[in-house]
Amino acid sequence: MFKKILLATDGSDHAIRAAEKAIDLAKCNPESVIHVIYVVDSSKTEVLENWNTTGAQQKRKEKVRPTEEKVKTADISYEVEYLRGEPGPTIVNHANEKDFDVVVLGSRGLNRFQELVLGSVSHKVAKRAHCAVLIIK
Repeated sequence: MFKKILLATDGSDHAIRAAEKAIDLAKCNPESVIHVIYVVDSSKTEVLENWNTTGAQQKRKEKVRPTEEKVKTADISYEVEYLRGEPGPTIVNHANEKDFDVVVLGSRGLNRFQELVLGSVSHKVAKRAHCAVLIIK
């Protein structure tokens, strides 16, 4: 089954449900490792809202914390990584460069306006990733 599982999170309810499914997948193989990533959107909005870098880092950790706690409680091996860039392409590049077996992510994130204007992150990942993609509603 899947050994290298990439779990993209943004702290949304959909991302929490995606974490639960990633845990289910990981339980099928005792050698599985879940790689939790949070993509820091390097747009002007992110910079303006979080000009205080210490506060910004804390907010990011708070968004990842529920996902990390679920994985830790399930006693699954995991890593957490923060990446910088536009979420869709950044997730795809990371998944393809690191040869993940599957990418698990929620169907909707926290910023619905960007999704409406730019297209969903999950759609971009499903279209361009070289591995299986599991999108959770």
